[in-house]
Amino acid sequence: MAEDAKLQVAGKDVQYPVRSGTIGPDVIDIRKLYAQTGTFTYDPGFTSTASCDSALTYIDGDEGVLLHRGYPIGQLAEQSSFMEVAYLLLNGELPSGDELGNFTTTISRHTMLHEQLATFYRGFRRDAHPMAIMCGVVGALSAFYHDSTDITDPHQRTIASHRLIAKMPTIAAMAYKYSVGQPFQYPDNSLSYTGNFLKMTFGVPAEPYEVNPVVEKALDRIFILHADHEQNASTSTVRLAGSSGANPFACMAAGIACLWGPAHGGANEAALNMLREIGTPDRIPEYIARAKNKDDPFRLMGFGHRVYKNYDPRATVMQKTVREVFESLGVTDPVFETALRLEEIALSDDYFVEKKLFPNVDFYSGVILSAIGFPTTMFTALFALARTVGWVAQWNEMISDPEQKIGRPRQLYTGPAQRDYVSVGER
Repeated sequence: MAEDAKLQVAGKDVQYPVRSGTIGPDVIDIRKLYAQTGTFTYDPGFTSTASCDSALTYIDGDEGVLLHRGYPIGQLAEQSSFMEVAYLLLNGELPSGDELGNFTTTISRHTMLHEQLATFYRGFRRDAHPMAIMCGVVGALSAFYHDSTDITDPHQRTIASHRLIAKMPTIAAMAYKYSVGQPFQYPDNSLSYTGNFLKMTFGVPAEPYEVNPVVEKALDRIFILHADHEQNASTSTVRLAGSSGANPFACMAAGIACLWGPAHGGANEAALNMLREIGTPDRIPEYIARAKNKDDPFRLMGFGHRVYKNYDPRATVMQKTVREVFESLGVTDPVFETALRLEEIALSDDYFVEKKLFPNVDFYSGVILSAIGFPTTMFTALFALARTVGWVAQWNEMISDPEQKIGRPRQLYTGPAQRDYVSVGER
């Protein structure tokens, strides 16, 4: 048991309990700080603040570790499926064969959208960003599924969770179809979760669609790698919205809105745009030199990570997947050759090694998604599709936590002190 933390504020000595998790840093429980001292902590971005306790995901950025319910992400991505990981995050344990079969069947039976939602899509301009559409459609689900918005009912929470996981691929695929002027494709429950999404996205009524198993596996891995990532910005947004008692569909829409930000969900698009700017492998030395020049605004996107100060464990899986997809699809685009060469140089260059600027998951995922055929505008929508599982699991955990309160961060006020109103004629 860790000793209490001692703090002296304005000559007053106070003590606060130190709590320990299963693994990871201890935390100082400062919930009584304001009541006892009249002061707050100041932590912009909450980077030194634990907002909750959670049994879902553990990250050790210094060691490059990512665990879901204790299982290393590499093992899950290599050996599991997205449906297994979804079940794990929701229920705490990996499913048996029967449990996985029942869960997969349940999800497949919720994949269709209410038919009136097709009309909702047609209210958007054809060039609307897929994330704009997803924000609107996911938020609108609460207007169509009234039987799963009572957050006090565990059964309704379960139904809402299954609906969100099942319908998000349909919503994302319809957003893509609408943007390219093609007819919506209904779900095919004979296919896997990921195979069904590929068919809804790239299939057309005029001809049969065959799911490429290599592409299906690659996309399933990308979904697994993005399923949850502890208390990041969008997950914290979902929890904060949920803390007010908002319905689950509204909470997920809030998460999508946060994820849309380029500092969060747009990193893989930025990495691909950078590769396109470089263009061909022979121009890499020029851009490497620019990246090392502090006076040059150019930065290598897709390298390094805010949390991981070691190699991103998700990127290890993606390295292998990139090559599998390229080989299966016969990719010859110079942008992809540039990506492979840039990876090779960055991993051997002392400058990048010393600064721990390793390729992260965004560097690889953007390249793979583009090779599969997704436009860059769909990248963040795919991220939202995968992260829905984590959001739903985090939301359920929060609702079930007896210590959960409505989120209410405090502030360091720096505006004017109290002053008296002066009428307009006297100003």
